[in-house]
Amino acid sequence: MKLGIVSDTHDNVPAIGAAMERFVAARVEAVLHAGDFVAPFALKRILQARLPVYGVFGNNDGERAGLTKLLPGLADGPRHLELGGKKVCLVHDWSLVGRDHLESADIVVCGHTHQPSVEHREGVLIVNPGEGGGWLSGRCTVAFLDTDRMAADIEEVYQQVRS
Repeated sequence: MKLGIVSDTHDNVPAIGAAMERFVAARVEAVLHAGDFVAPFALKRILQARLPVYGVFGNNDGERAGLTKLLPGLADGPRHLELGGKKVCLVHDWSLVGRDHLESADIVVCGHTHQPSVEHREGVLIVNPGEGGGWLSGRCTVAFLDTDRMAADIEEVYQQVRS
């Protein structure tokens, strides 16, 4: 199964649009968002891609009622899913992943640091797509995860103009 992963979009609608267009073009089967949508209008742009979306709240998601109204499954993490025959732990902040979460997952998807990374730790694939919004680094990055290969690639999808 091919998954598109994004996090920390922080209301950057042009960057979100670029990410969703890239996910659609790559024919991902679902999108995982590791938190910090921030406001419902940002989530609306994600949902326009008409792909299944799974998400968790981040520390900057202030309008939780509005976000949950648009995406009823949205919850605090860690959230456990089974996708592509793999056990996925979706969380915003890696520090919330306890030993029990790590042991019960094949894949952990996290965000929060705005730093893209892909690593294998104790037999678990850990993916942080970086920052989808690009407000800090100017780079809007996402990850593409192939559950069959248990591999992920980070791609820049939009360049944030910084003043």
